[in-house]
Amino acid sequence: MKKCIFLVSICLLLSAETFAQDIKLPAPNTNGGMPLMQALSKRQTSRSFDTKELDKQTLSNLLWAANGFNRSDKRTAPTASNRQELEIYVALASGCYWYDAKNNTLVQKVKEDIRAVTGKNPFVGTAPVNIVIIADTEKQANKEYQYIDAGYISQNIYLFCASEGLSTVVRAMVDREALAKAMKLTDKQVVIVGQTVGYSK
Repeated sequence: MKKCIFLVSICLLLSAETFAQDIKLPAPNTNGGMPLMQALSKRQTSRSFDTKELDKQTLSNLLWAANGFNRSDKRTAPTASNRQELEIYVALASGCYWYDAKNNTLVQKVKEDIRAVTGKNPFVGTAPVNIVIIADTEKQANKEYQYIDAGYISQNIYLFCASEGLSTVVRAMVDREALAKAMKLTDKQVVIVGQTVGYSK
């Protein structure tokens, strides 16, 4: 009996640990921010990043701005024929996560810190957030559209960062094969680009 209780206790602890790996984000704050024309005037690329982590509220706001749901079935970034074939993955020091936009949750896919694999620039390994835009080839209307659609997401990130005083740079210099392996992607998932976000050094 004692052995049975011990085994059940271990299972419950392991289950709790498994669920604790995901990060439930606070609701995005969709009010405020900088007026659009001011954000456009401040939009810029930066390759200088501090190691300071983004708090959960800022991360939630960032991801919602990038490609969250602003209506029940539509997102902040358009896609061809509304296929919504692009997904955001987030590489943090604590692991790599899929952004579940419907539930505003980061679902852990990899426990290891794979930030250094998300690009060829040296700063990617220490910057707090590396976003990876992934295309699901089973959803896309046309292969060429995925690059245009990724551009919308990237620009949303740029404008959010301009509004919040954050640094960002979109990066095409990515070893896609190595990154796909590190992220444990399926053969239907394709790495499009990476984008680093953080505070300026």
